Amino acid sequence: MTARAADRARYDRATARLDAPVAIVDLDAFDANADDLVRRAGGKPVRLASKSVRCRALLERALARDGFAGIMSFTLAESLWLARSGFEDVLLAYPSSDRTGYAELTSDPKLAAAVTVMVDDPAQLALIDEARDGGGEVVRVCLELDTTLRLLGGRVRVGARRSPLHSPAAVADLARAVVRRPGFEVVGIMAYEGHVAGVGDTVAGRPVRSRAVRLMQAAARRELAERRAAVVRAVRAVVPGLEFVNGGGTGSVQHTAAEDAVTEVAAGSGLYVPRLFDNYTSFTGRPAALFAQPVVRRPGVGVVTVLGGGYPASGAAGVDRLPVPYLPEGLRYDPQEGAGEVQTPLLGSPADDLLIGDKVWFRHAKAGEMCERFDTLHLVEGDRVTAAVPTYRGEGRTFL
Repeated sequence: MTARAADRARYDRATARLDAPVAIVDLDAFDANADDLVRRAGGKPVRLASKSVRCRALLERALARDGFAGIMSFTLAESLWLARSGFEDVLLAYPSSDRTGYAELTSDPKLAAAVTVMVDDPAQLALIDEARDGGGEVVRVCLELDTTLRLLGGRVRVGARRSPLHSPAAVADLARAVVRRPGFEVVGIMAYEGHVAGVGDTVAGRPVRSRAVRLMQAAARRELAERRAAVVRAVRAVVPGLEFVNGGGTGSVQHTAAEDAVTEVAAGSGLYVPRLFDNYTSFTGRPAALFAQPVVRRPGVGVVTVLGGGYPASGAAGVDRLPVPYLPEGLRYDPQEGAGEVQTPLLGSPADDLLIGDKVWFRHAKAGEMCERFDTLHLVEGDRVTAAVPTYRGEGRTFL
């Protein structure tokens, strides 16, 4: 029996009394992945990206382990909810225009002390001030650096279009603007190199492209390391008491942590290890989060139909954004139908061994987005479900 077949047997036994659709997290795999992130961080704390987990119980489980410290959140409403729930160090990774949220933040000393907001434009500071509604608490601010690699005089740009702040001078100028403005305090710098941390460097069947990605990422790491160090020096000249410099992501933890200028790294997807993280040469994780759909039809030889399963991930639309049939091994989508809203035909010889009511296990393309489809995660240890915990959705929280 292969390791994957053994996992399927365990998951089927663990969930035998549960009807599909059902979502699980394999705690042995989750904990092993957490240990690997800490090992790769090389002694620097790992800030946990909540959007990649979206379950408070599992956020707490990871943060209870040595090597993890703090949350990186994705909306202001989520940040305030987490802070009220007892999370004391929440860094909002994206600028917000949530005026109601800012009114709450600036009116509550506990929230203002726990939550740090992201800015990359003076206009965002003005929006916060307009939203204060009498709230006088000092707002903790993190400045975001643009990490894109620019080639040929800027005519070629590699990386996500995030912050407009690319140069040390630009980041330092914004730091000065924050310092001059009453009611704000610069406490950190963040730089997320998504073109390194979130792009696999080995593409199956495409060796030339894989080589090109590795060359691009090596060049990007060198350029960013030099520029990030210069940015930190420039900002510390304005704000000597800077508390943290955050960088990285699951795919670049060990590289980013090796930079002297970086004080902490961010990661989250590496706990669940969705399918988009199969294509890395720098690390290998264990799939920990899966969902099962039930077989409801057997249309013919070599084909079964499962209920639903059309859970595409965000990003540019493509086959790589679809969940992948994982267990039993050897199933594939019908190219004419793909993953359907209500029914999904699956092709392959393993279909002939599946009966009505059997489970087919899938891996989502991305990490936390699976939790937007399920209100409960069943936690598996060995071949038993030992707990059932709510996702954000299960707690009635759908932030995006």
